[in-house]
Amino acid sequence: MIDLLVEIGTEELPPKALKKLSDAFTDGIVSGLKDAGLQAAEVYPYAAPRRLAVWLKGVPAQQKDQIIERRGPAVAAAFDKDGNPSKAAEGFARSCGVEFSALQQVETDKGAWLVFRQQQQGQNTADLFPAIVEKSLSALPIPKRMRWGSGTAEFVRPVHWIVMLANDTVIDAEILGIKTDRETRGHRFHAPAAVSISKPEDYAVQLGQAFVVARFEARRDMIKAKVEALAAELGGTAIMPEELLDEVTALVEWPVPVAGRFEERFLDVPQEALISTMQDNQKYFALVDANGKLMPNFITITNIESSDVAQISSGNERVIRPRFSDAEFFWNQDKKQPLESRREQLKSMVFQQKLGTLYNKSGRVAQLAAYTAKQLGADEALAVRAAELGKCDLVTNMVFEFTELQGTMGRYYAQHDNEPAEVATAMEEQYMPRFAGDELPSTATGRILALAERLDTLAGIFGIGQKPTGAKDPFALRRAALGVLRILIEQQLPLDLADLLDKAADGLTTQLGSKPDTQEALDYILDRLKAYYQEQGIGANLVEAVASLKPTQPLDFDRRVKAVAAFRALPAAESLAAANKRISNILKKIDNPPETIDAGLLQVDAEKTLATAVQVQQEKVVPLFAAGEYEDALLSLAELREPVDKFFDDVMVMADDEALKNNRLAMLNQMRGLFLRVADLSVL
Repeated sequence: MIDLLVEIGTEELPPKALKKLSDAFTDGIVSGLKDAGLQAAEVYPYAAPRRLAVWLKGVPAQQKDQIIERRGPAVAAAFDKDGNPSKAAEGFARSCGVEFSALQQVETDKGAWLVFRQQQQGQNTADLFPAIVEKSLSALPIPKRMRWGSGTAEFVRPVHWIVMLANDTVIDAEILGIKTDRETRGHRFHAPAAVSISKPEDYAVQLGQAFVVARFEARRDMIKAKVEALAAELGGTAIMPEELLDEVTALVEWPVPVAGRFEERFLDVPQEALISTMQDNQKYFALVDANGKLMPNFITITNIESSDVAQISSGNERVIRPRFSDAEFFWNQDKKQPLESRREQLKSMVFQQKLGTLYNKSGRVAQLAAYTAKQLGADEALAVRAAELGKCDLVTNMVFEFTELQGTMGRYYAQHDNEPAEVATAMEEQYMPRFAGDELPSTATGRILALAERLDTLAGIFGIGQKPTGAKDPFALRRAALGVLRILIEQQLPLDLADLLDKAADGLTTQLGSKPDTQEALDYILDRLKAYYQEQGIGANLVEAVASLKPTQPLDFDRRVKAVAAFRALPAAESLAAANKRISNILKKIDNPPETIDAGLLQVDAEKTLATAVQVQQEKVVPLFAAGEYEDALLSLAELREPVDKFFDDVMVMADDEALKNNRLAMLNQMRGLFLRVADLSVL
């Protein structure tokens, strides 16, 4: 066994892409070794601003010998009519570098074939490693590669050194125009001299002595711990989004936290604007107190151990001050004009060429919101007001500068204008959920506005024939559809999607000149249920069993799916699903299956028992279906297992006597109809 090490030394790599590049580089090397029949006992990836590296511990020093097999023409085509080798067979032998007599035959389920088998001696792993590394580098997810100097090599950033070791020996190769060596570089300022790596297992230790924490996860954990400790000293808690933590980790090799402070007057500005500036522009960690209120402090991560920390702190404070001053100015200016007065400006903002302006859209959304509120018994006036004001913050100075604050600033401006509290909250909640797993609107008006916004967009974009294709989804319709489903299901709203989309289409009629068809939009939204339930561990066949009945109320759909999932866990489920499949196949062959059972025609004990059981179940489950108690209904129907099994064992359904046959078909049709009130169990 040997240990392998490769390090690609570069100029500073893109921080937002560093982790992804590291993962892909490591996976590519591991995959390359696997293709060569090799596997490391342990794999340690490293990623820092100026390097991507992998240590592969415990790799076989040599491949195992392999039998290489090439298949040639079929034996039937390998000989002419005189029994001599055909031209195809001789050509195959020549391509293998042997005489025809060296070929063998192999029998398969598709016939007999000529084959050439040859034993290939395993190669040294160290000899294979450079090509494996090169293949991994060429496959990295780099949108745009660059060249440097006079060479032709291309990479995400200029490459300055390559370390490649097998145990304590340099693997001699040239990669990206650089000769491999054992010399890496330490910290750009603290330890700029070359560092000679003795062997792979010493890599991280030697770099640590040169002020480089090479392991991405170790550096990330170090930053998190240091920021938390410093925040506690300042009497607060640091806000550390995962994305920001990853980006800061990718910016430094030797993380050192430094605290800074800003004037308390800036705290009069909505804290989301200040936090956004600190995180997005400066990569600072903002601090909040025990009540979640922003503190006039921040923490930044520097890449050096400074002898004058106060100077670094002061410099960062100077940088943040003008940005906060801009935010303060925008906030004060925007407050001078109420949201309602900005609605006219939406007439100049195009939503979509065929669907009109944001002003047009807000009018349609208001109509749909009013209808939805009426359906739910909510306050129609609040829903309409929220819809009319919903996009007005888009024309404010603050949102123009900080686009990610749309909705949030709308809430602040609505509060300043003394709009009803629920209207102000809805300004922000209309965008929820923003991403998978995000929280949902907490108010009735917020839910209504979030639904109306998305449904108008879905009905409109599908109505003009611009549905998403492949990876292109410019109006984020996939996210919109999932958002609609989550709100309706998780917030228990008994609304019918087909009905809501039809009302959305009514609102589009004037704009488009005719009422658009919404069936495609409806199908698209309901198709997203497969992904929704997949994340919950519910199989696609369970969803399909319900979807085959085409229910259009997502909350009702959810109850059915949960009921089928519970039924599927019962001992009777498999037998009854098979019976449903059998009955389905029988009834498919009949144009108009009979529905009425004549008790006088029941002859065999098994059919009499089943008929009685079906009648009993009908009386028990029909009220449950009416109440939407699908799980209780299916649990009750599971009692049919024994009489159904006995029926199929003892009774000939397709009897010669036409009346007898029709009576038995009617009984099966009635029973299947009960199950179809929930789902098509034959799909299972």
